[in-house]
Amino acid sequence: MGQMTNEVGTGGARLKKGSAAPVFIALALTAAIMAAGYAGLCAWAGSRTTFYPRETIGGVDVGGLTVEQAGQVLAGSLPGRTLSVSPVQTAEDEGWPPEPVESSVTLGELGYTAEQCPGIAQRHFEEQSAAPFLTRGARVLSLLTDSTGDALTAQDRDEEIFRQGVAQVAEDLTLEPADGSFEVRDDEILLTREANGRSVGEEGLALALERAAAGGETEIQVDVTTRPAEVLSIQEVHGAVSGEMENARYDQATGGILPEKRGASFDTVSAQRMLNAAAPGETVSIPADIQEPEITAEELKSVLFRDLLGECTTHVGGTAARVSNVKLASAAFDGTVMNSGDVFSYNETVGQRTEAKGYKAAPAYVQGETVDEIGGGVCQPSSTLYYACLLANMEITERYAHRYIPAYITRGMDATVSWGGPDYKFTNNTKYPLKIVASYDKGYLTVQLWGTKTDDLTVKMTYETLSTTPFEEVEQLDPALAPGQRQVKVTPYTGYKVKTYRNIFDGSGALISSDVEDTSDYKHRDRLVLVGPPKEDTPAASVPVVPGTPAEQTPAQPGTTEPSVPAAAPAEVPANPPAEPETPAEPAEPPSIVVIPPSEE
Repeated sequence: MGQMTNEVGTGGARLKKGSAAPVFIALALTAAIMAAGYAGLCAWAGSRTTFYPRETIGGVDVGGLTVEQAGQVLAGSLPGRTLSVSPVQTAEDEGWPPEPVESSVTLGELGYTAEQCPGIAQRHFEEQSAAPFLTRGARVLSLLTDSTGDALTAQDRDEEIFRQGVAQVAEDLTLEPADGSFEVRDDEILLTREANGRSVGEEGLALALERAAAGGETEIQVDVTTRPAEVLSIQEVHGAVSGEMENARYDQATGGILPEKRGASFDTVSAQRMLNAAAPGETVSIPADIQEPEITAEELKSVLFRDLLGECTTHVGGTAARVSNVKLASAAFDGTVMNSGDVFSYNETVGQRTEAKGYKAAPAYVQGETVDEIGGGVCQPSSTLYYACLLANMEITERYAHRYIPAYITRGMDATVSWGGPDYKFTNNTKYPLKIVASYDKGYLTVQLWGTKTDDLTVKMTYETLSTTPFEEVEQLDPALAPGQRQVKVTPYTGYKVKTYRNIFDGSGALISSDVEDTSDYKHRDRLVLVGPPKEDTPAASVPVVPGTPAEQTPAQPGTTEPSVPAAAPAEVPANPPAEPETPAEPAEPPSIVVIPPSEE
């Protein structure tokens, strides 16, 4: 039994060793067959004049096609393929902009044009044909299970067109930052919250588009760079719109026009709370009290100094020094511009009258006597300006009458001035700038007020003489004179108390109002005659009077006859005087300045 076992065992072992050879042979034959088949496959692949089956280029199936056929198929498919490009949304800009910003571009716009397609097919077929022998079969086998195919490369496109397409996509995706802003409406302020912008780097975008074109993708996202917007400051808004309303004004320094300004007030705390709660780019309404300007810069430009509002001309007499002073003082305020509400001061504008400025000594009144003073005559420009202001219906702020009645202007229409003493002031009570123009020509001084007339009203000035105080003759013995000789030392003036009226008429000539403008109380001055010792044989009354200098000759006094009253005016309002005031015959060199300490010029 044991022998049987051994034999069996021996025989079994011998049997196993004998069966391995056929297996190895089979495997070797299989491998040889496969190798021969793979070699045949590689040889077959290398001998093809068409693309491998299931071959693709940029996602377009060109399997089994010739190069020419593949070029035609690519030309009909590649250029029109569209890529949708969108930015990666950041958390801080979530919700902005309200509508997503995207860009779309075709492969043709990226340089993969129909003209390029034949070359694309040729290039990829050459790459297929130039592949190593043993890799050709692997390529064919891989296409049976994977159809990814060939990707488009940079060689397949027109580089210039590609760069233009990239730049256009970058521009489409770029978002300019929207700074916070505000807008003033009738009864509200609109506040718009800032919204950040973004930009796209062209190099990164080019790589993303290149990958998408190569892999056949149609939707891609690209990273962007945030461009921060300027945050709206409620305090800046408050500073820009709050405060009093201002009309457009004239800028004396530049000669231009300063723009108008709204007046507004609102709750800044509530405004800030609402703005913080708004989404980027959102506009919220804030209730506000708005005051709109009446005059804009555009309107003012078209009407600036358009109309002559008032004008007065007076004759300038006296010495050459006095005429010079009149011309110098009037030139000092010529061209002065006053905005609405401005107050003109004669003394501040003309300044102190000194020899250093060119003023000369001319007749003036000092404590009732006529003397030469620096600046004599400067009251005539102030008086001429005053009368022009009355006719322009200006608001007179400060005015004083002369001590003695002047000869160059209608009684009650003068305005005396003195440095450190009386001043002449008026206010521009119109809504528009006012310009003072003064000129001297051939013995006459003219002052004009140019502005913008908004009504059809006219002004006529009249006066009423309330009382008259005649002068008397006073004699004074002067031993230095010859016996019986008489000489006038002080010229006389009749005193008057005069009331002036401002009469306003409408466009049809009807009297609208007649108001007392002012009351002027001109003092009288007695004639002082120096008398020499009397002759024993000559009565005093028959002694002739020897006149003094021309400046001291006795002027004829104005008459006191009252003008008639207009039918439409109140009974106590006198009619308008002649255009050229009746000038009393004053001395050849009339003193135009009355001095009452502090002295009048």
